[in-house]
Amino acid sequence: MRIDLFNLLMKMISLLITMSIFLSCQRNEKLTSVETFLPAQSHLNISYGEDSLQRMDVHLPAGRNPDSTKSIVLIHGGGWNGGSKNDFVPYIDTLKKRLPNYALFNLNYRLVNGGHLFPSQENDIKAAMEFISNNSSQYHINEDNLVLLGASAGAHLALLQAYKYNSPKVKAVIDFFGPVDLVTMYNDPWHQLVPYALQMITGGTPETNNSIYHNSSPVNFISSQSAPTLIFHGE
Repeated sequence: MRIDLFNLLMKMISLLITMSIFLSCQRNEKLTSVETFLPAQSHLNISYGEDSLQRMDVHLPAGRNPDSTKSIVLIHGGGWNGGSKNDFVPYIDTLKKRLPNYALFNLNYRLVNGGHLFPSQENDIKAAMEFISNNSSQYHINEDNLVLLGASAGAHLALLQAYKYNSPKVKAVIDFFGPVDLVTMYNDPWHQLVPYALQMITGGTPETNNSIYHNSSPVNFISSQSAPTLIFHGE
């Protein structure tokens, strides 16, 4: 009889321990699910470098997580010597509505009229991409799902980043009428002032400074491994 009571008591204790562990796990799961649902956030003028133009606006979606949250990096145009991330501000709300699960990174970069010739702009985009990748865990985004979108000069920089560099890896690139071959652009311009503009941003001509024209032309870095590209062009 004593042995039976002892066995019964041990079974009850074992059952209580099992139930306690189960209920504890359930509570932890509920806490975890609450903690991982993050609200939408916007952080303006985040620094990715020391210059006052090396800034970005960060817009993070609600419920983001590092496994599935994709990102679009926006790069403004302006002939490499004008424009700012403010050019894309009117479209941010629309992008949030159309792509509610995407994080948005809207970049500024150093301009030629500030005395920064090529490849300063290229280097800034690379630094910004590395900043985003290095802080992906803090932002709770997937660092392997970065898409670049640029307009005009910004599209040129987006293509250059996507084709020329393997890290951070770009998933895709969207090109709104971006220049791809600076030598052809110089030798066969659509406007008589284009060659002078290229001399201003490169510090020379294709004859006097061929390396910068070659290294700044996205067309020279296309390969079978290049990121999928969507091109919008027209008048």
